Amino acid sequence: MQFVRIEDFGKLPARQRDGHKGDYGRVLVVGGSRRMIGAPALAANGALRGGAGLVTVASPATVQLAVAMLCQCATSVPLTCQKTGKQELSPEAVVQFRAIAEGCDILAIGPGLAVGQGQEMLIRAALEQEKPLVLDADGLNNLARIDNWPGLRRCPLVLTPHPGELARLTGTTSDAVQAGRQQAADQALADWLGRSQTDKPMVLVLKGAGTIVTDGQRSYVNETGNPGMATGGTGDVLTGLVAGLAMQGLDLFTAASLATYTHGLAGDLAATAGTEEAAIATDLLDHIPQAMQKIVD
Repeated sequence: MQFVRIEDFGKLPARQRDGHKGDYGRVLVVGGSRRMIGAPALAANGALRGGAGLVTVASPATVQLAVAMLCQCATSVPLTCQKTGKQELSPEAVVQFRAIAEGCDILAIGPGLAVGQGQEMLIRAALEQEKPLVLDADGLNNLARIDNWPGLRRCPLVLTPHPGELARLTGTTSDAVQAGRQQAADQALADWLGRSQTDKPMVLVLKGAGTIVTDGQRSYVNETGNPGMATGGTGDVLTGLVAGLAMQGLDLFTAASLATYTHGLAGDLAATAGTEEAAIATDLLDHIPQAMQKIVD
């Protein structure tokens, strides 16, 4: 395993003066539910802050307009729900997802999505397509319900679990993950890669103090961030930021590592501007532009 430092990644190249929004990637964010309207909006705004040229948010029809109001710079589309009064997506939503994904370059799925049979079907469809995919939150919780999901994968994949989500995916406990974070990350990724039917890359981002990013050959341990980031929604911002940076010509390991660094630095800047105790996820969005200065030529 090669352990890398932030200095080893270099910096993002300056944009061409004649660049246009189509040059900087089309991100599709899928998420949202009645209890978690803000989550996909935070991810969408994170992707835009990460440099994505165009972002579309696909949310259950029951909450789509509310989500759209929270991310004014993104477009928004509804996904059909079951006619049972529940928030479960319908089989038609999977067909809709496939059609929308055709026009995008990278997918970020999971923030606030909820768990259900329809959502699980959508995650299966996302694994089986070939565009890069970032999975977080309920994307991971639905993934844990799919038997031998690594064998279904056809896409480059980034997973961004916190310790509890990694424990759910690996059949252990969050305490066990925390007791040996690097070992837990390495073992999980080695197992998943060993069961994959594709040689496309997979990156694991184990969140927490000293977030670990690994692709099985390289590992980066982040040193930015603070306890003020232990608040709802910060992980959703990271999901979008990974997707946005991946559209700037970076491989997934580099994008995930630079996103983790920038995300933590934005949290540090937010804490400096106020206090750790008062920080909220939208503060990170406000400070990402300043943090990005550290990784842009």
